[in-house]
Amino acid sequence: MKTPCDESLVLSSGNASPCVKAKQPWILAATILGSSMAFVDSTVVNVAVPALETSFHANLIDVQWVVESYGILLSALILAGGALGDSFGRRRMFMIGVAVFMIASTACGLAQNIHQLILARCLQGIGAALLVPGSLAIISASFDEDSRGRAIGVWSGFTAITSAFGPVLGGWLIQYASWRWAFFLNLPAASVILAICFVSVPESRAPEAKRVDWAGAALATVGLGGLITGFLESGRLGWMHPLVLAGLLGGCALLAIFSRVETKVPSPMVPFTLFRSRPFLGANILTLLLYGALGIFFFLFPMALIQGGGYSPTAAGSALLPMILLMFFLSRWAGGLVKRYGGKIPLVVGPAIVAAGFCLLAVLSFGGSYWRTYFPSSLLVGFGMAITVAPLTTVVMNSAIPQHTGAASGINNAAARVAGVLAIAVFGTVLVHAFDSRLEDKLANLNLPAGILSELRAAEGELRTMEPPPGLDPNTALQVRDAIAASFSFAFRTVLLCCAALSFAGAAVASSLIAGPSFKAPTQSQEKRDV
Repeated sequence: MKTPCDESLVLSSGNASPCVKAKQPWILAATILGSSMAFVDSTVVNVAVPALETSFHANLIDVQWVVESYGILLSALILAGGALGDSFGRRRMFMIGVAVFMIASTACGLAQNIHQLILARCLQGIGAALLVPGSLAIISASFDEDSRGRAIGVWSGFTAITSAFGPVLGGWLIQYASWRWAFFLNLPAASVILAICFVSVPESRAPEAKRVDWAGAALATVGLGGLITGFLESGRLGWMHPLVLAGLLGGCALLAIFSRVETKVPSPMVPFTLFRSRPFLGANILTLLLYGALGIFFFLFPMALIQGGGYSPTAAGSALLPMILLMFFLSRWAGGLVKRYGGKIPLVVGPAIVAAGFCLLAVLSFGGSYWRTYFPSSLLVGFGMAITVAPLTTVVMNSAIPQHTGAASGINNAAARVAGVLAIAVFGTVLVHAFDSRLEDKLANLNLPAGILSELRAAEGELRTMEPPPGLDPNTALQVRDAIAASFSFAFRTVLLCCAALSFAGAAVASSLIAGPSFKAPTQSQEKRDV
């Protein structure tokens, strides 16, 4: 699912130097293809999780690192990537990002073990951090005010479609070819983008480009990486392991230093003065909570369908289409809600509906057809998100003075990405511990030999793909399989209820921090003091 404030990143830029109209369709094609590559590769791996577990004999924690290594670098560096484009040329940094992404995709497709794949995904994240803000900045620089709105609409529509159908295509490739082709597919797309850029995309820079906040970028990357390492490895090593403690404590310390540094540097990556606005603070807390819930849901849902429901990768990739298409078709209607009701009511009602969808899914999942279980729930989640996204973007844009709208939308965009990264680490750990706890209870009732119990405990990280050890009699093996299936169902439902709690908490935050229909954007003098 696309992050909020993508379109507002374009609208907030006033550095337009319109290019020749004949080149504008080619510019749109290049930016759409570039953004689509990054969007698709951030989601297609979710459908590939079972295939990666099988191909590399990996457990869930290993595969979480495949997702998180990409997300950490993209989330932490995307604001720095935009500043690099402003300083050194948007076309140049966009092309570098595409080239890095292309090389990394080749390495992903050729990876011979899970560790090579994780390293290649890190490189992909760096490439995406350059090309995603570059694609938006190129649009803002190449279209004048009259044509920019239409260009944004075309870009938004196409990227929404590719975001929706990317997992379907990825699932089809995984099912009928190999997960490797989900990465190799980027090579021809990247080649076309680079060719268009050489011929048709003009160079542009910001007249008063800020310095790149290298200190902030480094602290954010290492701090976020430390936290993710602590949470992920806790499922494998335990909470008191030195690596886990160092990751959690070091990550928190570095992020605290990051917040301090950002108040001192002349051109901060994150201007913390923006958070003095209660609506801006509320919108970003809501973003962290709601997009955190969606992040872990999109990671686990395809795995639950494939491993728990027996779905094919193609069917699992298609299962979320109703949700995303509903958001797409209701986006124009949702945009009018702010004019009619203000930002507060939609931002309370929308997340509450999303929470109801997660609760319904926790009750209905497993044991029924798609149309009676997952479909109604996905419609509720999609409808709730449709109500939320446009008002969220509007509140973020209206909560800052015009000079800071670019920074405000960029921070909110990054917050949504960080939310997904953190949620996969935190609630992936919840999933593993819930599974282990329930399986221990189930196995205790089977009176298995100590050696068999040890083998099962050693394989707990495999979750639903666990198999009974060889040598068990058929009846006992069937009981062990039933215990594994029941434990996975319990763990998945536990995480869904956590998603519902996050969404309800987001609605509560919106109710308390976001103003009603009469809210107006602050003036420059108002922004300087606490609201």
